[in-house]
Amino acid sequence: MAPSAVYAAVGLTITTEHPPPAKRRKTVNSGGQSAAVSPHPLRVKPLGNAFTASSNLRDTSAGTFAILSDELIIQVLGTLDAESLLAIGATSKGLYAFSRCEELWKDLFIQSYSSFNEFTWHGTWLSTFLNRPPPATPPITCPTLFSDVLYRPFYCSQIDLCRYTSNIPQSNLIPRFPDLGVSEFNEKWANKPFILTDPVKTWPGYDSWTVDSLLEKYGDIKFRAEAVDWPLKAYCQYMRNNSDESPLYLFDKFFSEKTQMGEEYIIPPVFQEDFFSVLGGDRPDRKWMILGPERSGSSFHKDPNATSAWNAVVQGEKYWIMFPKETTPPGVFVSEDMSEVTSPLSIAEWFEGFHKEARKTPGVKEGLCRRGEVLHVPSGWWHLVVNLTPALAITQNFVPRKHLPSALLFLKEQPQSISGFDCAKVKDVYTLFVDRLREAYPDILEEGLAEMKKLSTGKEKRSGKWDKLVEESKSGAGMFLFNFNDGEESSEEEEEKEVSDNGNDDYVE
Repeated sequence: MAPSAVYAAVGLTITTEHPPPAKRRKTVNSGGQSAAVSPHPLRVKPLGNAFTASSNLRDTSAGTFAILSDELIIQVLGTLDAESLLAIGATSKGLYAFSRCEELWKDLFIQSYSSFNEFTWHGTWLSTFLNRPPPATPPITCPTLFSDVLYRPFYCSQIDLCRYTSNIPQSNLIPRFPDLGVSEFNEKWANKPFILTDPVKTWPGYDSWTVDSLLEKYGDIKFRAEAVDWPLKAYCQYMRNNSDESPLYLFDKFFSEKTQMGEEYIIPPVFQEDFFSVLGGDRPDRKWMILGPERSGSSFHKDPNATSAWNAVVQGEKYWIMFPKETTPPGVFVSEDMSEVTSPLSIAEWFEGFHKEARKTPGVKEGLCRRGEVLHVPSGWWHLVVNLTPALAITQNFVPRKHLPSALLFLKEQPQSISGFDCAKVKDVYTLFVDRLREAYPDILEEGLAEMKKLSTGKEKRSGKWDKLVEESKSGAGMFLFNFNDGEESSEEEEEKEVSDNGNDDYVE
């Protein structure tokens, strides 16, 4: 059934517009800062309010569903099609509120996206799925329904992240330079993040690339935004009018084939050495165009295949927080073999719950990357990045000489974690890489293999008494092995003095 016919099928007239913004109330976040947050569109309140209320609408108005937790109610509703979801939402005020959960309609839209030849974004996933502009009549409100499951996504979508990204401690600042030479990079900075302020401003497309100019030229071209391929004009509608807790992030690896943009930027000279280039057409995915609204971004991760990366901002502003490879960020959980990383929180939730602790963690680095600047992400470093304003960027992964041993070790010892290769063509990535390096750079390969052996040996030596005790008792005690090392020794270089082109340029009041 076509989405636009769903209303008629169930004989309902259900409004889809949120009420006008209500007066904001002041709350206090975990960092002790006050902030104004609008009430939930349906006037749902956090669960804690139920302790002082005479009743909770979810218990008195949800029928048999009331015996389930809020999380289970959402899971059950997530198995329904659109027609059934609307019908069950019409049975009571409590279920009406649950049936309007935006994540349910986002999933329905993405699952049925292939049936939409073209669509217009109407501000919410529900309105867009039903292809109905929001009417003027405000929806039913549920001021006596108390649910963290329903309230939390809305609250997180209202958080002003600038409260957290300002006043960066001087010791945490990512160093900034106009530019760096290749030799200085290899000697001092290949293992550390930094920001360069000059190279991007020489790009042919620097002055002409804006969201509006790209929309004019490429509006009908589809780009990948997480799980969907949207025409750029549709994504820009979404980008400029959404209230998602975690907005869709356009991250397209084929942008240079679809557009002329590949001819309008130049890899900064300091990042041009890339040993994955010996793989030619067999190399993994390496370059992306990134576009997203405020609050969109990437949660904590390490870049694939032990590569380094650069990320250049052409429009907007991004906040970065980074941790050395041996320091797992607060709120992130990693499997023993490093093959699985779990960060169960949205970016906004992480800021609310863990940013204060993260800022005090030894080795942490933070910084703002603004228009015309490019940031270096060293191999193995954890990083979270979020847009503070709508932002357009280009990013590319590479393997510099300093990290060739790390890439070799990763490909050899963690084949289950290799990504971005065409598995149908490349069966043994490590062997292919070694063979190609031997043809092109035999001396550098031998040096890299010797260094790789040291890294692997160092990994074994770092298994101390605790690890031995764990190994000896694993069969009986069922103890956990806390060994999150990715196979590389941490840098022993002396910490350089933090540098800023304007002294305190990364402070945002």
